[in-house]
Amino acid sequence: MTTGNNGRLGQITVTGTHYDIGVQLGRHAADLFHSYTVAGGVWARVMDWRDDPRVTRMRSMVEERFPPYCQEIRGLAAALELPYDDMMLWHFRGDVWEMPPEGCTTIQVPGKTPVIAHNEDGDAGQFSRCAIAHVRPDGGKAFSAFIYPGSVPGQAFAVTEAGLVSTINHIGAHNAGVGLPRMLLGRALLDCGTLDEAVTLLKTSERSGAYHVTLAQAGDERLFGVEFTHSGCSVRRIEHAECHSNHMIHKGISDEPQEISPSSKARLQQGSELIGKGGNIDPLDILWDKSDPKLPLYRHAPEDEYHTLATAVFHIDEKAVHWSVYDRAGEPPCFSSPAN
Repeated sequence: MTTGNNGRLGQITVTGTHYDIGVQLGRHAADLFHSYTVAGGVWARVMDWRDDPRVTRMRSMVEERFPPYCQEIRGLAAALELPYDDMMLWHFRGDVWEMPPEGCTTIQVPGKTPVIAHNEDGDAGQFSRCAIAHVRPDGGKAFSAFIYPGSVPGQAFAVTEAGLVSTINHIGAHNAGVGLPRMLLGRALLDCGTLDEAVTLLKTSERSGAYHVTLAQAGDERLFGVEFTHSGCSVRRIEHAECHSNHMIHKGISDEPQEISPSSKARLQQGSELIGKGGNIDPLDILWDKSDPKLPLYRHAPEDEYHTLATAVFHIDEKAVHWSVYDRAGEPPCFSSPAN
């Protein structure tokens, strides 16, 4: 079932086996995926890696470690009428090609009721088939997540029935290697039962590409920022309000070679300056800031390849996660929930 008005962020409810979930997600996006994604340059560039030995090894690792998510990818492939191996490779795109377009900003506010706020910046051409997906897999944990067309959930922001919140930022690390792809690790976070389990998953898994992940859980006052690459993983408990964009900033791991775009640098600087003014922090005031006309935090300029597709704010208390999603700056949320 899909809901949503024309030009606004929709919602989709999917249930059943992992394969069924993949089929439903694929059908939701099939028209746009073929007319826009497959017809575009990014798909072709990723498919150039079909014969790379590293891809074969990574596919075997995924099939051994994450069989349920392979079924979701098989369902996507069936609904989109594309080869399974190509759909699997599509989920490796941030690992085999370390410089895909970047976006996203996260505000982390610790306290007795931690707050995570996140701008999801993505290709505006995909927006009509992006959605908040409410997913209830047979034998797995239910969750709600922002989804992109043709991809399993877990690469943007999400909250699970265990009260776990995750938000993801792209990191353009240069030294990707053979390991589990970052998108599938993001999906695996949604099946974790505890905050510690989620942190352990990222620390101990063989990793390929790089992500920054913010993690929190209802009933736990801790708030973590995790930066991981193929070779390293930095877990930092957030002790004061911080901003994060699309490059590594943790001591030690930030020395690894990485792409730091002008936009990422500007968003981090501006967000940190706004936080540094003190007083009560309203994450929306920060994430919707446009004071830098060329490289704003809230991205919606026609000349910008990426736009802010959604802004999510999560308040994590002792019993539940209270969250809202906005698809237009300055307007009421398009979705709110007292809990998942």
